[in-house]
Amino acid sequence: MPVPISVPKVGWGTEPIEIVEWKIAEGDRVDHDSTVVVITTKKIESDIHAEASGYLHIIVPEGGKAPIGSAVGFIADTEEELKALQKEKPTEVADAKATVAEEGASHIAGVTGPPVAQERGRVRISPVARRMAEEHSVDVSAIVGTGPGGMIQREDIQAAIDRKSQVKAAPLAPQGKKAKSTIPLRGMRAAIAENMYRSLSTSAQLTLMGEIDMTEVVKLREMLAKQAETLGTSITYTDIFVFFLAKLLRDFPTINSSVVGKEIVLWEDINIGVAVALEGGLIVPVVRNADKKSIVDISQTIKTLAGKAREGKLEPGDVSDGTFTVTNLGARGGGYRFETVIINPPESAIMGTGGISDRVVAREGQVVIRPLMTYYFTYDHRVIDGAMAAEFMGSFTRMLENPFLLFDWRKVLP
Repeated sequence: MPVPISVPKVGWGTEPIEIVEWKIAEGDRVDHDSTVVVITTKKIESDIHAEASGYLHIIVPEGGKAPIGSAVGFIADTEEELKALQKEKPTEVADAKATVAEEGASHIAGVTGPPVAQERGRVRISPVARRMAEEHSVDVSAIVGTGPGGMIQREDIQAAIDRKSQVKAAPLAPQGKKAKSTIPLRGMRAAIAENMYRSLSTSAQLTLMGEIDMTEVVKLREMLAKQAETLGTSITYTDIFVFFLAKLLRDFPTINSSVVGKEIVLWEDINIGVAVALEGGLIVPVVRNADKKSIVDISQTIKTLAGKAREGKLEPGDVSDGTFTVTNLGARGGGYRFETVIINPPESAIMGTGGISDRVVAREGQVVIRPLMTYYFTYDHRVIDGAMAAEFMGSFTRMLENPFLLFDWRKVLP
């Protein structure tokens, strides 16, 4: 009897998965426990292993999507069984209709209401639909709900998402250019492309750039590095940035926010995403409640998440619910540089940092050499004004230039 290759539940997610790559061709022999197909959801790729040996029959091709629990292929026990499967009409994989409990509070923190719909001004929308709208930057005020009493349901949001995806640019003609090779835009790369395009298309982004004198932070980092064995972790510059930013965001709640429909939602939690570069792209694991963690806790959390990212073991919960993002290109040998970093939606701001380089500067009328770090802070001008952005980065600069004055670092030292 054929053994189905079913889509597993990855983390807590309920959205359909995408088939990234079939490792075995149609009709080829499959060994038990070998990797047969790679799937992706929320930029997280996962391998599905064969639960039996036999011959592969593919139902959902590469690039296709399938709901959780459905079969994307079968493993036939014999070649005769395989031929019988191939003669049958291919199983039609319907759009995901995952059942999601709509009881309790809304996804938006601090807002409670009835289990079926949330009343927000004139917009009546179910919690699941609101979450989808938030994740895909869909303006719910422009949607006519088809549910009871005009309530917007997940089907209405999905239809809006589908309409947006149909608007695509016409392919460029080769015009005599010879292609060396092609790279399929799928899996993580496709998710990044969609996310970045959506970010720039749905928000008003500006970037503030500058330099920070890192003299004192370099001393702090060297002091903490000497205590790595005692602390149980080697503190990095990224760890220090996340620690300071988490504390600072308490004083700038508007920066720790998202635009949801016609509202700016200020988040109670401070969840800082830390960009991790992988061979196939970039992913942003989230340090949850970073403002409540010690620098040692932050360092250990970042290392654990980065390790899971590089081993392909992240779950959707590891990359969800971020409220602010940090990307340290200096850690990648970025050097003295400025660039425009793109906001990770639905967040309202992101900070990038370059490398720490010795530069000639003027201090108290003297020409001296100081270790300087460049920064680039991109913010959504719909939410954050230029004055607030300047005040935020001014405060962050003062923190890094005077770290020993602002916090009692003896609490993290033996």
